[in-house]
Amino acid sequence: MPTQKLYAGAKLREMRARLSLTQKSFADKLGVSLPYLNQMENNHRPVSAAVVLALAQEFGLDVTELTVGESERLVSDMREALADPVFAATSPPLADLRLAASNAPALARAFLDLHRAYRQTHERLASLDEALGREDAALRPSPWEEVRDFFHYCDNYIDAVDRAAEHFATAAGGQADIARTATAALERRGISIAYSDRADVRHYNPATHQLTLSNRTATPTQRFQLLLQVALLTQNDLIEATLDLARFATPEARDIAKIGLANYFAGAALLPYRAFQAAALETRHDLERLADLFGASIEQVAHRLSTLQRPGAKGIPFFFVRVDQAGTITKRHSATRLQFARFGGACPLWNVHRAFETPGHFLRQLAETPDGVRYLCLARDISKPGGAFLAPVRRYAIGLGCEITHAASLVYSDGLDLKGRFEPIGISCRICERRDCHQRSVPPLERRLKVDPDKRGLLPYDIAD
Repeated sequence: MPTQKLYAGAKLREMRARLSLTQKSFADKLGVSLPYLNQMENNHRPVSAAVVLALAQEFGLDVTELTVGESERLVSDMREALADPVFAATSPPLADLRLAASNAPALARAFLDLHRAYRQTHERLASLDEALGREDAALRPSPWEEVRDFFHYCDNYIDAVDRAAEHFATAAGGQADIARTATAALERRGISIAYSDRADVRHYNPATHQLTLSNRTATPTQRFQLLLQVALLTQNDLIEATLDLARFATPEARDIAKIGLANYFAGAALLPYRAFQAAALETRHDLERLADLFGASIEQVAHRLSTLQRPGAKGIPFFFVRVDQAGTITKRHSATRLQFARFGGACPLWNVHRAFETPGHFLRQLAETPDGVRYLCLARDISKPGGAFLAPVRRYAIGLGCEITHAASLVYSDGLDLKGRFEPIGISCRICERRDCHQRSVPPLERRLKVDPDKRGLLPYDIAD
């Protein structure tokens, strides 16, 4: 695959503004001329290797911040938005989308907000029973979508909360003591802990100062819920300050985000950054070994691997996704160039959908996306029993993967022919450019169709060049 040129004008401008440097001063420190810097900041020239080296040496920049980040996510989100039939006659080329995401990210985000408002208006009109009589039907994202996008564009890494959780875990003196440390932290606040056979996973009664956990749940879940309550009661000031900075549009979004940040703290305390990263490298990212070492579930471990994005100490860039049996994405994050569809399900050719057929086993897949990037993908079912005969079983599958250049650092690459055949996968049929996919559900947006009534191939139409 040809080497891609690095255009990072927005990042350069952002860094210069953060350092309060003029273009002349910034150019001098990077050892380039003022016109050359101006061209790089406006994406008229790629960032050279010498400039990348100067950024690392002069400013301590983690150079991976220049390659994968908000720009790729914006491009993916815009392509999906433009797959809406309302744009069918005016779809801009991919090069224009990349230019907009790099040079005008604020404009790109405004476009996404506008499209989201349009979708919501369309859905309200399709459900008149919900729209009639409502006086507060202002155009705004749903609280759930707003929170999802907050974590999405934070790269699913919240530095202050992550470091606070790591500090809390370090005080435990070892992972075997994290539950004891959490219990002690609650008891110091006069909170007692009880276990019951009730279906509620966690229940805190502020009047009696009692936290009740369900003994139907697995031990990793109990430990996680214990730490989540610690976050809500001992880290409230930090969480509230983070919420203030986020400026959510509705109280409901803020409430959902508060639970999300408490969940983040719990996961980061259960799997503290530096200790977990070191163990991941030592075990070659063996999810089962990591789960045993830290008393966590496989899903918790996989999710945590995708959040190791601390500046200056980043882990392998992973994508992580969780889907239900209908293929609906219920959790998603990607630190790679692969970005998931915001609406609808994942590509049916992806191995995560087959995980339900082989419970208790990891599936491995060598996959290639339409842009030519190759990945090592893992998938496994993570069904969650309800703990009783009549209790419902929640069935999910998780997917975890990285670009093939990192595959040697994963134990799951052993025995695979990394130079062999890679299965073609996509993101969403509407933006997938593959012409011969036997699982295609709808035509691609950016291609014209040819229909021959005298011929039927894999699809009832041909996709023109």
